[in-house]
Amino acid sequence: MFEITPTLDHNSKKPLYIQLSDYIKKEITAGSIQSKEKLPSKRKLSQYLDVSVNTVQAAYDQLCAEGYVESKQRKGLFVTSMKDDLFANQTYSQEWQTKDKQVYSVADIDFNSGTVDLKHFPYTAWRKLTMQSLYEDQGELLYTGDPQGEFPLRNEIAKYLYESRGVRCSADQIVIGAGTQVLMGLLCLIIGKESTYALENPGFHRTRAVLEHQSIKTIPIPLDDDGIEIKPLKVSDARVVYVTPSHQFPYGMVMPIDRRMELLKWAEQIDGYIIEDDYDGEYRYKGKPIPSLQGLDTNGRVIYLGTFSKSLIPSIRISYMVLPPSLIQKYQDRFTIYKQTVSRLHQDTLFRFMNEGHWQRHLNKMRTLYRKKQKSLMTAIHHNFRGQVNVIGEKSGLHIVLEIKKNLSEEELIKRAIKVGVKVYPISIYYEGKKKSDDPKILLGFGGLSEKEIEEGIRLLKEVWRI
Repeated sequence: MFEITPTLDHNSKKPLYIQLSDYIKKEITAGSIQSKEKLPSKRKLSQYLDVSVNTVQAAYDQLCAEGYVESKQRKGLFVTSMKDDLFANQTYSQEWQTKDKQVYSVADIDFNSGTVDLKHFPYTAWRKLTMQSLYEDQGELLYTGDPQGEFPLRNEIAKYLYESRGVRCSADQIVIGAGTQVLMGLLCLIIGKESTYALENPGFHRTRAVLEHQSIKTIPIPLDDDGIEIKPLKVSDARVVYVTPSHQFPYGMVMPIDRRMELLKWAEQIDGYIIEDDYDGEYRYKGKPIPSLQGLDTNGRVIYLGTFSKSLIPSIRISYMVLPPSLIQKYQDRFTIYKQTVSRLHQDTLFRFMNEGHWQRHLNKMRTLYRKKQKSLMTAIHHNFRGQVNVIGEKSGLHIVLEIKKNLSEEELIKRAIKVGVKVYPISIYYEGKKKSDDPKILLGFGGLSEKEIEEGIRLLKEVWRI
């Protein structure tokens, strides 16, 4: 049994039992107190902390009510087996940071936008190719490789991008890295930290965090129905803009061709750059595919970012960027001192996976699967909510945004959902600055759920939101 040593302020307006329960919650979410670990008895803890038994009992009752611990008859109190916390690893707006942290119980149905369907991952083929990589290369892959990434894999990526997204590049223009954030950090060095970056608002908060950590000035640019607005971008002092044109994150709109051409013209006129993050461009359910910005670019102004996290598995951590000639030359002259961040073994396995046709077959299968899931989600929403919600961004990707026409806050919607074992996610964290007041919106990812779980989750949301 471990000891709990909080600092309790007897002069604070916050009751002691709340201070104690907040401390224990913080230790659980930080991992200092592990899942399934037994808490000290209320009598022992009250003696150790020199507080009343009633104070400890009230704190424990609060933890039980909010789902952090559970009582086992004749055994004591134990920490609940926690999945990834609702707000784990998220960067919040200041408004959310300043509030007392709320605690949410374990969810059975998790509408996490970062999950994918792992049941249909081709484990057998991947395992076979991994073993081939190990044995056929006789240990060569155990040494450090090319800073840009393995050439055979870069060559396969270049061929795939041209055929699927109209991206025109050679393998020499591609740099592989362990995730988009790693590549964004490298890009900051290549482009230079003196440039101001414009970001979609709302937009991908992890990219914003990278730029802030690099001490780079950023400017939020609002969206309209076609994506990032051009007029406020033109009057800003930004020389670089980060966009998600094929499936804007989080709202999901697809930037039409005329807006793309406007964006390219802006970059050419100011001698700037566009960072095109095509994070899940493989999945589109309505309309014809729109060419990538990079494929439309004739002046070397677009940096194209892609990843295998959505289309394969998140943990593989293989992403890539396509640099225009001017920037790839700068990278090769100055920044190859940074070693490659992705395992050569994984790179070689992925090369074989693509080269032997497994990749295209897997992608086709997943497109069909996700289309069915998306249809189940839309059907369940229509059946249960019947005009009481608006669905935003349903034409592509692995998530939607649900606008709820009810006088409840975003936080209240999330709290109510978790009470029935359903996790949904806030939109407010993707805004820079204070979010404008309107009907609350919730992010629902469906990639990692079965059709049955999707239907049950929406039914439970209807009941608990009382729509």
